[in-house]
Amino acid sequence: MPKNWSKPEVEEAVEDYFSMLRIELSGRKYNKTEHRRALMERLDNRSDGSVELKHQNISAVLIEMGVPYIDGYKPQSNYQRTLLPAAVSDYLANNPMLESLFQTDSEAVPSVPAVGDFLAAMEAPPKRDVKEVPVVAESLSIYNPAGVNYLEREAQNQTLGDAGEQFVINFERARLIRAGKEALAERIEQISVTVGPSAGFDIRSFEENGTDRFIEAKTTKYGKSTPFFVTPNELEFSRENAARYFLYRIFKFRVAPRLFALHGHLEGQCILKPSQYSARPA
Repeated sequence: MPKNWSKPEVEEAVEDYFSMLRIELSGRKYNKTEHRRALMERLDNRSDGSVELKHQNISAVLIEMGVPYIDGYKPQSNYQRTLLPAAVSDYLANNPMLESLFQTDSEAVPSVPAVGDFLAAMEAPPKRDVKEVPVVAESLSIYNPAGVNYLEREAQNQTLGDAGEQFVINFERARLIRAGKEALAERIEQISVTVGPSAGFDIRSFEENGTDRFIEAKTTKYGKSTPFFVTPNELEFSRENAARYFLYRIFKFRVAPRLFALHGHLEGQCILKPSQYSARPA
């Protein structure tokens, strides 16, 4: 059985992770393998797989904090519940300059990337795993020194959301045109603009037989595992219109957008947890 990581080892892994995250959020490239090999020299005989898993654990902690994470390290939640979150929190507390980087990145809106084949951007949804971070995040369960959920702040970026909706409209037009339904492609409507949030969805598209396809678009510059946020109105609309409802999750919007679709009532597609409550004195 592998021995537990010591506190100094965990701190080394956290420092290495944030050095890569700084580079990634600054738009520069780095070599994960070189970083891992250099880190292993400072650890107690750890394998490549062990170091990779530790970096994935750090991604999971950051997502729970609402902090941007490294896209190339898919979050794995089976981590040391006290040692690792404390090390991440301490690092953030001791490096407050990172907060300005997170804030700038959460508010940044890239130009809509050029895509040669919109339909090739679609892929399968993440596999359901009860150990994964919930799709709708609840109150921060791990101490975040800044107290800011940057993933939620990015999700509230209306300009980014509109850019993502334009991407989905282009995708839907390509889908219908490929099916020989040019007339339907011309009728796609951005409901978020013509009606507004009260509609409960963003885009009205069509199936090949002409029936409505109701689409909610959620966009992030970060990776596939990034949580997204839904309103009670959106959730109720997905329930009432389950047969015709699709949520399109657009991710990696910074350079090479990808997306997956969830069809039907979101309660059956996602792990939902409340992010806030309405309260009044008793």
